[in-house]
Amino acid sequence: MMRPTLLMVLFVSSTASFAQRNLEVGMSQGITHYYGDLGNVEGPVQWNSMRPGMSITFRDYLNNKKRYVTRSLTTETRLSWFRIGYNEAAPTQGLSGMDLKNFRRGLNFRTDLYGLSTHLVLNAYREPYQPLFKQKFFAYFYVGIGIFYGRPKADLFRGGEDPANQYYFWEDGTIRDAPRGSDNANIVEQDGRYETDLYSWVTEGSSAAGEGTTLEKTSPWHVAVPLGAGIRYMVTRKVSLGIEFAYYSFFTDKLDDVSDRYATYDEIDATYADDPVSQQLARYISDPTGWGTTGTIEPRTSPRGNPALPDGLSYLSIEVSYKFKRKPSRRSFVSL
Repeated sequence: MMRPTLLMVLFVSSTASFAQRNLEVGMSQGITHYYGDLGNVEGPVQWNSMRPGMSITFRDYLNNKKRYVTRSLTTETRLSWFRIGYNEAAPTQGLSGMDLKNFRRGLNFRTDLYGLSTHLVLNAYREPYQPLFKQKFFAYFYVGIGIFYGRPKADLFRGGEDPANQYYFWEDGTIRDAPRGSDNANIVEQDGRYETDLYSWVTEGSSAAGEGTTLEKTSPWHVAVPLGAGIRYMVTRKVSLGIEFAYYSFFTDKLDDVSDRYATYDEIDATYADDPVSQQLARYISDPTGWGTTGTIEPRTSPRGNPALPDGLSYLSIEVSYKFKRKPSRRSFVSL
């Protein structure tokens, strides 16, 4: 029942703009950072997780019957695209190969998140009755709710999903095209094509439920709570520039498809019964290096992530916005 209710709230908020006198539209571009279970950098921020993001924001559409010059409390609706990702085999901070903290695990992902969110905004004006274009600068803060669609993908093959196209991680810190110890194995680089849909494969089990109760596919719909703050500068009466920092806290720990423990070989084989090729592929997709798990539940190799810590992302952006004047029509159902 939660998802239809949330969508209805977002829909009402976004469509309320058609009944108002003013409508401001902002377009932003910026960078994201990912917060989750993958990483080689000590500390909460994985600086090499930087990816692009964009958004379109519709604001100031609440009914303003008294025609106030400014409004301290308002709402906005935002359409967003955020790309997040990480590769534990990629060099960072001058380190590569076995010098990387998680090279022996070798997980990677990229998720494109498409979302709709609505925010309650507090504008911090210096002079409530002075026009904004005269005040020039003002700060704002917001909190909201949003729903996002995204499926994590991984770069695990040199071409299609075929055992012959696997990457092989060697003890000397190289990636090659043949198993460890093979003669004439060539050093290769990951091709940067994220061809493997991780939600289509079984990669994890449930440490809480125990063995044999896993292997349910993950929903690509994710709910988040955005928290943000920024500063805007009024260039003219209608045009403004802004810089904003936002953090999106998700209710899921599966944006990167890493959350709990490795699926055991028995669980994988039972899921892909009578399909030896899929069994082989699923074992590799769950544990690309072969060092992550022995295929059974044990303290040393079983943990793959931390299900108690949900994923998140930050978004630092620059925005240009324009205020459109509209003729009054019917009143909005939403007003302050």
